[in-house]
Amino acid sequence: MAGKGEGAGEGTMMKLENQIMVIKYSLLFTNVILWMIGAAIFALTLWIRFEPGLEEWIQKLELEQFYSGVYILLVGAILMMIISFVGCVSSLQENQTALLVYVGSQVLGFICGAVGSAFLMEYSARDSLIQPLIKESMRRLIMSSREEYAQKTLAMVQESIGCCGAEGAHDYLELRQPLPTQCRDTVTGNPFFYGCVDELTWYFEEKAAWVTGLTMAVCFLLVCNAVMAVVLMLAVKKEQEESTEYRR
Repeated sequence: MAGKGEGAGEGTMMKLENQIMVIKYSLLFTNVILWMIGAAIFALTLWIRFEPGLEEWIQKLELEQFYSGVYILLVGAILMMIISFVGCVSSLQENQTALLVYVGSQVLGFICGAVGSAFLMEYSARDSLIQPLIKESMRRLIMSSREEYAQKTLAMVQESIGCCGAEGAHDYLELRQPLPTQCRDTVTGNPFFYGCVDELTWYFEEKAAWVTGLTMAVCFLLVCNAVMAVVLMLAVKKEQEESTEYRR
């Protein structure tokens, strides 16, 4: 009977060890992927923040709120790369405290990624908070269109993306300002159909889409890693208990 019990106990421990090995290497693999995606997000957010053309437009149109989500994701990307390193170390050590810290870091990383993505989309997507800001800036520039600074800014925006006014050419009529040549198609001579609110929003949305998509993928990985880390903690604890009973 004793021999049979020992054999069953040894088999259970072997099974636990195999499960722990699978979880450990799964965590290592996902953390390597997490580090790579975190590095990509870091590079993309830096590019968005310091792209000369985009930065100039944001400054001239006073749309600095667009950068709020970028800054959060920039910090989040650094955090994700640190988290991935901590995950590799804690999973290899099989230390309960290190794994608990790792689970907490997953929660923090998820919150940072979700909040950063929400802020970025809130100030870049259609029907978001950035559209009233663009409209206000464009109408303010139109009202001051006789001044050189406003003329140059309007020309830069309207010529670059092929738009006219805030919501269309009628903005110039409403504000009793002459329609500039930059508002007209050079081939047909007709005013551009779309206003700059829509065109600029599409432009910002395109810039933010890749970063937001990658961040959502990271948030999914963070949830998976947190679950695997909890399972690993329970498996290690059970292995320790089984080992103590087996020795008795």
